[in-house]
Amino acid sequence: MTKELLEKYLNNRCTTSEVDEVIGWMKQQSFFSESRELSKNDWQQLRDDDDFVSDEKLQLLLDKIHHKLNIEHPRVIALKRYSIINWISKAAAILLIPVLAFLFYTLSVNTKLANQIITVSVDSLEVVAPIGSRTVVELSDGSVVHLNYGSRMKYPQNFSGETRRVHLSGEGYFEVAHNPNKPFVVSAGQMEIKAVGTEFNVNAYPENIDIATTLVEGKVLLEKKVADHTSRQIGAMKPGQHVNFNINTGKIVSNTGNIDKYIAWKDGKMVFDNESIEGVAQRLSRMFNVDIQVENEAKEYKYTVTFVDEPLFQILELLTLATPISYKTLPRKKNPDGTFSKQMIIIEKKK
Repeated sequence: MTKELLEKYLNNRCTTSEVDEVIGWMKQQSFFSESRELSKNDWQQLRDDDDFVSDEKLQLLLDKIHHKLNIEHPRVIALKRYSIINWISKAAAILLIPVLAFLFYTLSVNTKLANQIITVSVDSLEVVAPIGSRTVVELSDGSVVHLNYGSRMKYPQNFSGETRRVHLSGEGYFEVAHNPNKPFVVSAGQMEIKAVGTEFNVNAYPENIDIATTLVEGKVLLEKKVADHTSRQIGAMKPGQHVNFNINTGKIVSNTGNIDKYIAWKDGKMVFDNESIEGVAQRLSRMFNVDIQVENEAKEYKYTVTFVDEPLFQILELLTLATPISYKTLPRKKNPDGTFSKQMIIIEKKK
């Protein structure tokens, strides 16, 4: 087995006969020792390269391009003579060799299993919108769900029973397929939102003390979870209505009018309407996976502004132009397990 052929295989450039050759090599006993030696030599060569970057520098650079990969048009960012994409591809190819070895070992460790048929039933699925990304999911009934940054939703592969129930942690915009005989239920913390066929938004991030529901069209019922896995109805919503339910006090605050600011996120917009700087910092922290702290002197400021897929530091610069604040970034710290802490950003009043 040549390294050139293996690289072609890892980059999906092999012909059918070449794929068969690689697969045959992986089934041989010598595959484990040869692959281990190949990966060791190449990894050492990569680390000895002048362009090899430290873990911390690489992580910082990946943080910077993460927003570009998900929000802006994809582009390659050069790192000295390399592009970072080339470096990652090379490292990934090396790391994939032992992974492939493990997979083939797992598949071939017991030849008696080869003639058996194993059926795996997946009843529950979970989708997660990564930090800095929005995700769209189409459910088996035809309903469509938009998930905001850092949100997750659990749902069945196929809806059975009397309801169509999903579990949300974070924020989701629901376009529910009409079915009067089987209500659609969103379970979010202590709240349940029940609909038949409608469009609505639910904001239920676990760190928030409020669960917010915004109805765009149709009708939904709001229910509060109680003991014994039951719930009681606490209200019904009309189109154009926004409701906040405080999970600590049980208090409900409702308002009607312009609801665009609550649902604009699904179109890539971040709308602040007389929002405190702490509220701005919280949303930016969630979106960009950073930790933004606001000093007491700067907490008096509020903002009415709309950002459309703007990078973090461009947003911060615009905020410093609108109000007398400044910000500073602190170096990320390496944790004992080798990971890095979130980047911390301090916002303070200009002196």
